[in-house]
Amino acid sequence: MSASEREERLEVVEICAGAGGQSLGLHRAGFTHRLAVELDPQAALTLDNNLRRLLKEDGVEAPDRLVQVGDVADPEVWKPEDHPNVALLAGGVPCPPFSIAGKQLGTSDERDLFAWAIEACGRMKPKALLLENVRGLSANRFSGYRQAVLDKLHDLGYIATWKLLNASDFGVPQLRPRFVLVALLPEYAPYFHWPKGVSGPGPTVADVIADLMSEEGWGDAQVADWAKKANRIAPTIVGGSKKHGGADLGPTRAKRAWAELGVDAMGVEDHAPKKGWRPKEGAPGPKLTTAMVARIQGWHGEEFGGWEFEGRKTAVYRQIGNAFPPPVAKALGEAIRDALRRKGEPQPLVESSSTVHDPVYKVLRSSNRPLTAEQIIVKLAADGTSMDQPEVERHLNHLGHDFELETAERKSGQLAYSLGEFKAFVGQADHQRHDLFSQHRARIS
Repeated sequence: MSASEREERLEVVEICAGAGGQSLGLHRAGFTHRLAVELDPQAALTLDNNLRRLLKEDGVEAPDRLVQVGDVADPEVWKPEDHPNVALLAGGVPCPPFSIAGKQLGTSDERDLFAWAIEACGRMKPKALLLENVRGLSANRFSGYRQAVLDKLHDLGYIATWKLLNASDFGVPQLRPRFVLVALLPEYAPYFHWPKGVSGPGPTVADVIADLMSEEGWGDAQVADWAKKANRIAPTIVGGSKKHGGADLGPTRAKRAWAELGVDAMGVEDHAPKKGWRPKEGAPGPKLTTAMVARIQGWHGEEFGGWEFEGRKTAVYRQIGNAFPPPVAKALGEAIRDALRRKGEPQPLVESSSTVHDPVYKVLRSSNRPLTAEQIIVKLAADGTSMDQPEVERHLNHLGHDFELETAERKSGQLAYSLGEFKAFVGQADHQRHDLFSQHRARIS
């Protein structure tokens, strides 16, 4: 890398960085890490070793404390205000609070750091913010949560937008939908355009791992037969958590999908099939190795290959499975980079504060008095939104999970509702997250 290219690189602080899927993608998009923070020591070691190698290749001197290990919300680990005006704050905050496969506890889950990350953004004032999470965050259950995030970012002076992206649209051979939030300061926001992905069909599972299937001697004919089944994209790779067992490719539905690809999803193997290998009775084909899983997650090719993972098989599998695919991160990084450089034609902006994810939230938030369900319906109708009482009650039920929903009984016997404080952890000293996190820390991933 030339001196001029080094000067043009933009700095990023990354939180909940994992083993570096997002880190690698952002690096390839032209960002240089000032700091990364990760809770899991093995993932942090993987990240530190690989990031230092990338920086060395670019002729950039790495900071002594490039990767900090610990709870991202612990001020002893790092302080957001120590990194003011960095180009980008990025992160893949924990998914279980919003995962459809979990209990969707939202603000009641000690792993929920999404709202805290928004507060950190306010303390740092980066030019741009990038946060990604599971598709579950886009569900109706979290419409009020998303509304609170947008409103907070608006108050902080950012233009924010959400979008659901599929990794398969960016050359990754699995669907892997991710719900992505991007926010930029107003002077850069008009230049941001969501990446469109690659043109034409992307690679299949067979395209990216067939050579690995044959590396231990499994015959060409057997690999070719297997590749015919694996000539499509995979179900979403799951990382699981320390609360559950070892390396496993997913629940029953996912295992059936893997079986159709000729893959035994009941675990991960140490080696590719050897010469003469045949599946056991009832098994649809060979198991994957962690190297194969990494390729399916996007660590593949000249740009993204060569990432070395630290730890034993199960730990490595979790690092890979919990990662953000590097090609998707690169595409997003390039879009943010171009916006920060004001590249291209600016586009008219839709005022973020007018985006309504939860109309009931908006009505209650703007009211200076408690409202009954009937009154909420009337106000919604005045704003052009039609909603019946059961729908309003469902919204109220969802809001009650993530906000202090206060009630008062009217003389008529009807309940009137007012929206209180957001329950999310944003750094409060007395928040329940502290005790829950201490109790479950060994099982959090």
